[in-house]
Amino acid sequence: MKKYILLIALVFIAANSFAQENNIIKGTVMNDADDKLLENVNIVNLNQVIGTTTNEKGEFAIKAAVNDTLYFSYLGFKSLRVRVTNDWLRFGDIKVKMTELGIALEEVVIKPVQLTGYVEIDAKLIPVYDNYRYRISGLNTGYEGGSNQPGAVSKVLSSIFNPADFLYNVFGKRPRQMKKLRQMKEDDEIRNLLQSKYDRETLMAVLQLERADIDEILNKCSFSKDFIRTANDLQILDAISGCYEEYKILNRDK
Repeated sequence: MKKYILLIALVFIAANSFAQENNIIKGTVMNDADDKLLENVNIVNLNQVIGTTTNEKGEFAIKAAVNDTLYFSYLGFKSLRVRVTNDWLRFGDIKVKMTELGIALEEVVIKPVQLTGYVEIDAKLIPVYDNYRYRISGLNTGYEGGSNQPGAVSKVLSSIFNPADFLYNVFGKRPRQMKKLRQMKEDDEIRNLLQSKYDRETLMAVLQLERADIDEILNKCSFSKDFIRTANDLQILDAISGCYEEYKILNRDK
């Protein structure tokens, strides 16, 4: 009899755990200042690496389990992390309020290139960049192939044999965080989010890295300063992911 009771208890615990892992939680995002509903707020479950956005009524629904952390980001508002609790799952919808930030645009100075009309002279006036970039037919954005630059492979390879190397410390000691790179690339909501962002905040939150660390990874993988400064977050994700995949291949073959 005790065996049957134990078996039933185990089945119940397993079923309850499975149910918690597959809950769809709901909520509404509002402006903390005036309770105005916020549309198109980006929400990422940092634990399960899935994303969603709020609708025109500020409502959202996302898969989450207890203790998962949801990351809310919206242009002009302070990013927010919210932990999923049992009460949230029990009572349903909650209201998440975001605080607006004051944004001051910096002065932008545009320096035009004065052309003379003579090819021989103008060819010397126009800036020439040595960045390695490629373009995919049908896309209106270019990508920089950092791994194709001279020295890129040797830098990644050297990090495998040098335990003190920066790439070794990031790639070799953070397998769980690096695994999220592929998960981010497979989630359409996250890819759409990153394509329109340039602040690195979502990448920093998911990968648990500082912005300086992200810049250093790209630098070590031979991406140019221009690319690091101007690329959107989706391009940065693809760049880091490509460098990490190269690191894994070289590390496996060494």
